[in-house]
Amino acid sequence: MKITSAKVIDVRVPTSDNMLGSDPFHKAPDYSSAVLHLETDGGLRGVSVVFTVGAGTDWIGHGIQDLATLIVGSTLEEFCEAPVKLYRRLNDHHQLRWLHDGVFRMACGAIINAMWDLWAKAEKKPLWKLLVDLEPEFVVGCIDWRNLKDALTPEEALKILKKAGETKVDREEAMSELGPKAYCTAGWLGLSDEAILATVRKLQEEGFDAFKVKVGLNSSEDVARLKFMREAIGNDQSLMVDANQFWGVGEAKEHVSNYGPFGLKWVEEPIARDDVLGYVELSESFKEESFQFACGEHAASPVIFKQLLKRRAVGYCQIDAVRVSGVNDVMAIILMAAKFGVPVCPHGGGIALCNMIQHYGMWDQIAVSGHSETQLVEYIDFLQDSVEQPVRMKDGHYVTPEAPGWGLEFREEFLRDHTFPGGKIWSSRPKEKCGVHFEFETD
Repeated sequence: MKITSAKVIDVRVPTSDNMLGSDPFHKAPDYSSAVLHLETDGGLRGVSVVFTVGAGTDWIGHGIQDLATLIVGSTLEEFCEAPVKLYRRLNDHHQLRWLHDGVFRMACGAIINAMWDLWAKAEKKPLWKLLVDLEPEFVVGCIDWRNLKDALTPEEALKILKKAGETKVDREEAMSELGPKAYCTAGWLGLSDEAILATVRKLQEEGFDAFKVKVGLNSSEDVARLKFMREAIGNDQSLMVDANQFWGVGEAKEHVSNYGPFGLKWVEEPIARDDVLGYVELSESFKEESFQFACGEHAASPVIFKQLLKRRAVGYCQIDAVRVSGVNDVMAIILMAAKFGVPVCPHGGGIALCNMIQHYGMWDQIAVSGHSETQLVEYIDFLQDSVEQPVRMKDGHYVTPEAPGWGLEFREEFLRDHTFPGGKIWSSRPKEKCGVHFEFETD
């Protein structure tokens, strides 16, 4: 089956109008995605997305389009034989590698994820099932080990996979209906307490018992919101906070020192994504507290995860589905987390990210960690109807996906209305509320 063309669609939703997705840095985000369609001569389409928050989606799109010229004309069979070859071809490009991480790595990941989607569709399997059914030796062969072996060797990874393989059939059966347990980000920074409470109550009725709120701009307001949230959900439900990297190490210590009374599960991204030494310092400073630190959604390389895990600087590993270079990198990160006993709690959000991360949660809990005791997978309760097969939730869990591939086929109406800049939603919108022209002013 030959790849015949690649098309990238810039899709944006003006979530800034109601402050959904808002946090200390992203004060008025427009949840967006660069959507990749890989067409083939076999009638199948490989689909992937790269999540953004508005301006810059076009940067990602240009990168994907440029890299896609390297795979048009290649075959799915070539990819399936050794996925690491495409990974190395893209990430090690002799000139483009100078641009590593950020936009470049996300563009690489878009192509790799679309190829995995195509493979799963050819096998008529959901992506998680394709991964679960792979032989351990093949999984190990998918990973670029050059910068990881000082934390996890291929031999250790193989041992982890084979051990989980002993219970894999039983675990798959146990998760045949209900997949990973979920938590929901309900407390967006720009929302009122009343709006947050309404969301929490709705989610509790649906079986959720774990909630996250945004913090960072004002310490006294943060404490007041945490007090409000803890009273709203009670003491028997999980509460987490997320500062989205807003502080330096010293500031983080000052803010986090106020969080003891609220029985938090984790404090997420208090400092910069790649400040490994900072996370080490924070973990040591607060080692007597019940909460731990979480990080990873913004980390662009498995090497950052290697350092965080090796130094035991975080208690929760928050992979993102599209920040690193696709399935191959995520395999490596989940395996490293398993070695160090750190729960994998993937980052969701945006447009269709939840569709993707549910598959990683399934693979981890069936074929790597082999349990569901400590992991939570993020769920966002809006924009789930952008795709033809939105994620399904039951009793606070993801319902195990059955559709082939990632399940990223977008509704045509959604694409038509939200394509930037010519879609109906954007064509009539004032220029100062679009793209880089949109600047959020604070008091």
